[in-house]
Order: sequence, then C-alpha cells, then structure tokens
Amino acid sequence: MAVTLKDIARLAGVNASTVSRSLNDSPLIPEETRRHIRQIARDHGFAFNASARSLSLGQTGTIALIFPDYFERFSINLFFSSLQSHIRTVLERAHIDVLVAFPRNRSTGGSNLEKLVTGRKVDGMLIVNNEVDAQDVACLKKAGMPYVFLHKHPDDGQVPDADYFCTDHLEGGRLAARHLLARGKSRLLCVSAVGEEFEARTAGFLHGLRDAGARHEAVDVLYGDCSFEFGAGAAILRVLASAPGSPVDGVFCQTDLMALGLLQGAARAGLRVPEDLAVVGYDDIELGRSFLPALTTVSQPLKEITELACERLLERLRGVTVPPEHRLLKPELTLRET
Repeated sequence: MAVTLKDIARLAGVNASTVSRSLNDSPLIPEETRRHIRQIARDHGFAFNASARSLSLGQTGTIALIFPDYFERFSINLFFSSLQSHIRTVLERAHIDVLVAFPRNRSTGGSNLEKLVTGRKVDGMLIVNNEVDAQDVACLKKAGMPYVFLHKHPDDGQVPDADYFCTDHLEGGRLAARHLLARGKSRLLCVSAVGEEFEARTAGFLHGLRDAGARHEAVDVLYGDCSFEFGAGAAILRVLASAPGSPVDGVFCQTDLMALGLLQGAARAGLRVPEDLAVVGYDDIELGRSFLPALTTVSQPLKEITELACERLLERLRGVTVPPEHRLLKPELTLRET
C-alpha cells in the first residue's frame, strides 16, 4: 500500500500540512523539521507528486537554464558543461528539475524565453547570457517570473534590477600577470578573444603588469577564437616569430583550450615548458589537469557562483524580497607544471 502524507505526518508527529510544506521546502518550517520529514519520506519510499504540487501551488518544479547559442562549440562546451553540472547539483538538492534552453528557436527565430514564460513551463530562469533581448526582459518582468544572471552579467544599465553572480575577470588577468613576472618572464604574449569577459581579462593583465612596473611595450596582444587549433597554430607562430634577441618567454591564454593547443605547438617546436616558455590558461577545465605538462591556470569559482545564484533564485521563487545583488567573485591561480 502506498504511503500517504497522513502516514508521514503520523510517523513524524506533525500534521499533514507541515509535511506538505516540508516537502515543498517551505521556509515557514524549520530546516531541522524539513530534514527530518524528508528522511522519513525517503525511508518509507514516499514519492512526492510534483504534478499535485503544480496544481496546488501553480508551480512546475522546473527551472530553465538559458545558455547562449554558441554553447555547442567545443571550445566553449567544456567549460559550460562543468557549470551546468554544478547548477544541477544545487537545484536537485532542492528537488528542482533543470531544463536547458537557448535564447532563439533555430527554425523560426522566435524567442524561446517568451515561449517558456507564456507556456508556463518553468517557475524561473538562470540566465548564462549577457546579450538578452529587451523584449525578453520585458516579458519576464510582465509575467513576474524570477530570474538571475550568472557567469555573464547583462550589459551596463540593461537590467539594473537583476541579480548577477560572476567571476572578477579583471582580477583573473592580474593573477596571470603577477605569476608570469614572478617566474622571471619579461617578454609576454596575451592571447585573448572578443567579448566583455575577455576584455576584462586583458585589461586586468595589463593592469597587473603596470602595478609591477613592467613596460606595456613588452606585451603583445593576439586575438583569436578560444580554440585548441588557434593555440596550436596562430598563437605558437606568434611566439616563434618573436625577435631572436628578445623571444616571447611567457604566454597568458584566456581559455585553457588555447593554452593546451599552444603547449602542443611548443612541444613540436622543441620549446621547453616552463624553462623556455611559461604558459598560464584560464577556466581550469578537467582536460588541463591531465595534459602533459599539467596546465597552470586561473580557476573560476564556479561552485560558489552557482550556489549563490541558485540560492538567490530559490529565494525569489519563495517570494523573499531583497535588493538585487551584484557580485564579482575572486578567481584563484592554480599552480601546476607550465
């Protein structure tokens, strides 16, 4: 015989409404009580009916995770997959399902965000995209749907009342500069890309050099496409083309994939790493840890960013009213072999 809410209530010594609120993770019930009731439900094989919750509370129990359209590029996907895994861990702990979506329908060009809102398919959104259409923002606000930005924050002034939690990329660039200078490297190459976060990394790198009294003219900035191929091709060619009397001896690649490509190119050219050429990446993807030599990189605080963003969205879903929070979290330098 299936276990009911009343059965759980009897076993827990509470009323059925307390059980229901606990399984809905209501803040009205103390956390210790919620944890105790959830454990009893698990022990007795009670399957909470999400459909019933949807009917009674007008909620679906599902959050939309909005990635940019370029999510599927291999050079981007490795990082975003890690981000998605962290988000899933936090939300499933709160019994929330995750639906991955993208801003536009490929066939019609229509707004997927508007479709999700008008179809009442989700309760809220986590948006990993700083280029959000103004009409989509208006649609979200009109529907009263909670949303939070993470990893990428909206352009200045676009959505001033939105929460966002991102990495301080300016500080990430500074960390890379300080490390290369500390290794005694003096002729540096900064391999960047197009986009707000890359501009911040480049600016931070140059600031770090200036703070240490290094000359800007000793730095070359090369723009690429974030890929392994670019690092193994154009980036290493720029290193090899540097003046024989003053060769490039340190490189900051603003994605790990570019850095790994550069390492392959350096090995083929007979350069020793880090003796002849020190390399710093960015993102700390898993592949960089197992590459030979293991990649020194700037690690983004993904776990902290996702936990803060998810917790804020869950607060918004519960109707908690707090001022919008704008957080830039500090990255760290992870020292390995390069």
